[in-house]
Amino acid sequence: MTASTPAPDDLPVTIITPPKKWVPVDFRELWAYRELLYIFTWRDVKLRYKQTALGAAWAIIQPLFAMVIFTVIFGGFAKIPSEGVPYPLFSFAALLPWTLFAEGLSRSTLSMVQNQNILTKVYFPRLVMPLSGILSPLVDFVVAFSILVLLMVYYGFAPTVNVIFLPLFVLFAVLASLSVGIWLSALNVMYRDFQYTVPFLVQIWLYASPVVYPSSLLPEKWQVLYGLNPMAGVIEGFRWALLGTSPPGSMIWVSLAVVFVLLVTGTFYFRKVEQYYADIV
Repeated sequence: MTASTPAPDDLPVTIITPPKKWVPVDFRELWAYRELLYIFTWRDVKLRYKQTALGAAWAIIQPLFAMVIFTVIFGGFAKIPSEGVPYPLFSFAALLPWTLFAEGLSRSTLSMVQNQNILTKVYFPRLVMPLSGILSPLVDFVVAFSILVLLMVYYGFAPTVNVIFLPLFVLFAVLASLSVGIWLSALNVMYRDFQYTVPFLVQIWLYASPVVYPSSLLPEKWQVLYGLNPMAGVIEGFRWALLGTSPPGSMIWVSLAVVFVLLVTGTFYFRKVEQYYADIV
């Protein structure tokens, strides 16, 4: 006896339609693939410390050594003011959001090319890849934040009441990294030069941000313009929330506007060139 073939009318029909070009992000689809985002993020964390003797301790060592160097050179020799905060605490409080931003930017830029074997074989929202590169440094941030807490205890600094805004500035740092990372991840697929320019960009951006110096050193008329660097608002806001330094003022709104513009234009560009990724990568 042979199995009967179902009539054509009984077969399920799947209709595939192109995404709406005026909607750069399908949040419903991203939510459906949330487990894949988790897998990519956790894989990035494990690969980062695979076969390392110190493991996750590197998340502490890197900003800690940078803090020591900055303290000796800029706090000791250059005598850069730190707004009444001990310079080690002043610089380390800036290095945490900066490292979160820089690591997310670097990992998201390379995410599409590094995952090219998966990219060319199965379908999933391509935005998952740069997103996982942005989210994985959060694990390092949480580990390194414990050292900041110990430094605050050592120097006798209690968090101000503004600490309730701290999660917003962490989110701000993630969005700033994502806004630039989306652009660079898409451009890196089209032009591989970008993966070589990112280390230079990050190094220059570090000294263009108020990591080793307070933004109050700039004349008042340049404060708002300085907010065009989104990390200026993030770092000053992070310090203000934890250590009670000078508030970021109107600078924060300029930084937010820049992040918003980069995020919107970046997602539109990412969606525009998404159809070519599998062929080019």
